[in-house]
Amino acid sequence: MHWLFLLLAVAAMALAFLTTSMAVLAGCLLAALVLFVAWVLGLYQARVAGSDRDATMMVDPAELRRLRELAQARKQERDDAGDAP
Repeated sequence: MHWLFLLLAVAAMALAFLTTSMAVLAGCLLAALVLFVAWVLGLYQARVAGSDRDATMMVDPAELRRLRELAQARKQERDDAGDAP
């Protein structure tokens, strides 16, 4: 849908170049600007909507606690091994 905005903006710009009326020129340039901004916002919205994280890949609190304990145990082992001569 947002690509339609770009097509309409290009058409409004072409009409602005071809007209001899100052009022039509101003209206077409304003329409082209608004349609171009609408296209950019639509493109941005489509990219953000496509990058949603999968909720099934999130770590639950129990798993996070287990991973923290495992990391602390590894760090403690490394510190203990580093203290020994």
